[in-house]
Amino acid sequence: MAERTAVIVGGGIGGLATAAGLRRHGWTVRVLERADAFTEVGAGISLWPNAFTALATIGVTGVGDERIGVAGGLRDWRGRWIVRMHDTEQAARHTGSAVVAHRAELLDALLAAVPAECRQAGVAVRGVRHAARRGGHRAVVEHDGAGGGGELAADLVVGADGLRSVVRESLWPDAKPPVYSGHTAWRIVMPRPSALDGAGVRAWAETWGPGGVFGLFPMPGGRVYCYATATVPPGGQGGLAELRERFRGWCDPIPAVLAAAEPEHVLRNDIYYLPRLRTFVDGPVVLLGDAAHAMTPNLGQGGCQALEDAATLSALAGSPDLAGALRRYDELRRPRTQELWQRSKQGGTLSHLTPAPARAVRNALLRMLPRSLFLKSLARPFSWQPPAAEVDIAAK
Repeated sequence: MAERTAVIVGGGIGGLATAAGLRRHGWTVRVLERADAFTEVGAGISLWPNAFTALATIGVTGVGDERIGVAGGLRDWRGRWIVRMHDTEQAARHTGSAVVAHRAELLDALLAAVPAECRQAGVAVRGVRHAARRGGHRAVVEHDGAGGGGELAADLVVGADGLRSVVRESLWPDAKPPVYSGHTAWRIVMPRPSALDGAGVRAWAETWGPGGVFGLFPMPGGRVYCYATATVPPGGQGGLAELRERFRGWCDPIPAVLAAAEPEHVLRNDIYYLPRLRTFVDGPVVLLGDAAHAMTPNLGQGGCQALEDAATLSALAGSPDLAGALRRYDELRRPRTQELWQRSKQGGTLSHLTPAPARAVRNALLRMLPRSLFLKSLARPFSWQPPAAEVDIAAK
């Protein structure tokens, strides 16, 4: 087979995972990153079993040696259990197989699978267009770089450039703009505070209160990952002081953990989602990750789905019929990601209820839900496996 080339726009988790997978199947790749270096903001990322399946498919190892272990479950803001996860073997198995990794460490593992000559930082992509050629089609990426503007033609162009994707803007003119979810997130990676000593499974839980959520989970290296969300207008600037005030009356150990945090530990981001697209593919151009299906973080599946996208695309693209492979990618990825997009959005609404009567009804219904049904719903995203064609290609 003749050499096939791919240009990947975006050097984050999805873009680098795609590059690693495509190289494994013989593609020549170039990754264009707008920033001056291939780096990730210092926050945590939830990696569930489906993410590890995807990483294995693209040949990336060295992530996730230290699992969460047994987590407590879901509590209300007064500390009463809504759903307990540590009192059955099946429940513990789900949480015990997960990892909260540092995004920078995951990025390092992906960079190790993509040689430096395949990566180009400091390149701002201006747009993408189709270019016909004898025997098929290619796509052209227009860009500005350190050496001036230019164009790159490729057999495949991958838009992995996030929520504000230039690739999507170029070829999906009918796509609706990102929408503010109504919630803002604060994320903290910090050394494990002494306040957690002896706290047991009650420490490792997600807590729901009036108009907000607080999660706390262990990370490798004696660190913890905290995340908080609240129903607030977009564009706010409040950091640690606002967090301490918002969660001041919540159950232990939340106030003590925030008391041990430092202002530089806190990252604040408004949460946006991307309205659903009609297709993820336009000729030899394909979208993945947040560029295709940016979702709220309520299922902890945003990064996992980007890795699934990358694993599926890279393996299917090993087929000689690229057009057919991209159609199959769209058939596989769009329904799954859009279902999880919807579930995550609904989860955000459910977890951020403010009126006390509505929260009381919600909590009572969740407590009454059969444990087996709850666990089945929880585990469904984790059970993803590469399609048969992908397994066959990877095995060659």
